[in-house]
Amino acid sequence: MAATLTRAAIYARVSTFDQEPENQLQEVRRYVQARGWQATEYVDKGVSGAKDSRPALDTLVKDAKRRRFDTLVVWRLDRLGRNLKHLVGLLDDLQALGVAFVSLTEGIDATTPAGRLQMHILGAIAEFEKARIAERVKAGLARARAQGRRLGRPRRMVPRALLDPVRGLSVRQAAAKLGVSAATAHRWLKGSHAH
Repeated sequence: MAATLTRAAIYARVSTFDQEPENQLQEVRRYVQARGWQATEYVDKGVSGAKDSRPALDTLVKDAKRRRFDTLVVWRLDRLGRNLKHLVGLLDDLQALGVAFVSLTEGIDATTPAGRLQMHILGAIAEFEKARIAERVKAGLARARAQGRRLGRPRRMVPRALLDPVRGLSVRQAAAKLGVSAATAHRWLKGSHAH
């Protein structure tokens, strides 16, 4: 009796468009090929892990529900879940559909009790590290504010010659003449009084 061919889903994600997923994909492709599995790739490029909706991941989940693959393989856990709760929920859903899970970097095979325990521990550590990074960013911003630094985009300097002809008009009329939103026209006109 011939063994059935395992259909694998490979998922990769990079946060910005200038990053390439190839490093992740090469390693995962080698693993899948070594196991003799047939693979379909799902790649989110330029998508933050914090986003609720990721096009390739959304398609992967739909395909899992349609039983289009048997095993999900990722390079690292943080490529898949946006936080521990999301990761655990997603993997529980996949397990309920009969989809196995492998994470190469962490050496996790979540089809075993030891693999599931390891996944929970590593997910908690990843979540902890993410929270620490957020705390450091907030502390840095607070320190910059305390030192009197202005944060955010620099203010746009609008030439008086552009604003003088619209003074005296309503904000809505000024916005129409300037070709900007009412909020922008209001900000420009209000800001120009200080100069």
